[in-house]
Amino acid sequence: MTKPKLRPRRDAMVPAPYQEARDELFQQIMQCGVIGCHPDDQKEWFDGTMEYLTGRYPEIKTPEMAELRTLGERFAQPTKKQTLKAAAV
Repeated sequence: MTKPKLRPRRDAMVPAPYQEARDELFQQIMQCGVIGCHPDDQKEWFDGTMEYLTGRYPEIKTPEMAELRTLGERFAQPTKKQTLKAAAV
């Protein structure tokens, strides 16, 4: 009988700071009820949150933080309803 070959263990992948910040931002958006708020309230919330994330993740550069904010603002938009077109007979 031959012994089964053991596969080498893979080290757990540590997410990059950008990915951690993105996930944290999305989680906060869902928990804080920012989705569907008045645009002025969203802007104020995002200003404070991005300031917090900049301090928490100093290794993330300014352009990447701007990209995170854009992703977050898109994520915080209410869902759009699809309108079905009636089939022409």
